[in-house]
Amino acid sequence: MPDITWKDDIILKVANILTYFLFLGSNIYTVAAPSGIYFHGKETYMTPAPWAFLIWSLIHILLLGTIIYQFFPAGKVAIIDGIAWRFPLLGVLNAIYVNLWASHHFVLAFILALFVSSTVTHIYYIVKKHHAPQSAADELFIHLPFSLYHGWTTVLVVLSAFEAFGVNALTHHAGVWTKVFVFLGLFFLEGTAATYAFSTPEGDLPASIAIAWSLWAIFAHQTSSGFVHWTSLAFAILALVWVSKGAYGVAVKARSGRIALSDEERAPLVGS
Repeated sequence: MPDITWKDDIILKVANILTYFLFLGSNIYTVAAPSGIYFHGKETYMTPAPWAFLIWSLIHILLLGTIIYQFFPAGKVAIIDGIAWRFPLLGVLNAIYVNLWASHHFVLAFILALFVSSTVTHIYYIVKKHHAPQSAADELFIHLPFSLYHGWTTVLVVLSAFEAFGVNALTHHAGVWTKVFVFLGLFFLEGTAATYAFSTPEGDLPASIAIAWSLWAIFAHQTSSGFVHWTSLAFAILALVWVSKGAYGVAVKARSGRIALSDEERAPLVGS
């Protein structure tokens, strides 16, 4: 069997690099800017505080490690042979989604959010099902970014749905139906965090953190409606409980010498 070199599948590796810098890297700059696009979306009763979108920066910093790790034999197996061309597809869909959202085409952005979520879910399934982490590098540059990405896109689908079909919180008071749908949206996010936490003894901690982070941001931002404010607080606290449960499971597994942030056999596939 010939030795694996960095030149193997070089076209896909270059495509991954271009995808990262041309289509995904832009989110780092738009989030970091003082007047970035995430400060000027449609205001709904599910809108989080702008700092919620800082999670994009963390995901993309980790993905920088991913595109470097693809040149190593261990990384090539999961990234090139496993994920393959789905990563460039994800980058293109993500860029279209962000641009539609930034230009306030919220219905189209919601549709693209579903495509982004479906693509991330497919990658997530491949990584968890077929590429169990064999090293700390596998955890850090493959499992961690896509767990965060998967949890975060679940949040984005819910946020995009409210932007596409919900009322504007600046011009409309929260009526009964708005409160019902807000409750269902918050319940879905909290339930998803719980699903991640109980998928295995240690759960999928990064995905739970992404959702809990978003729920706390919704609580911090939603001050115009007492119902939304306090309901989001209750669900944020529950999500933090699931994060704590996952963190405890990870700590127990770390002490046993079998640390893993997620389980490849029973990882939840919500958000598709």
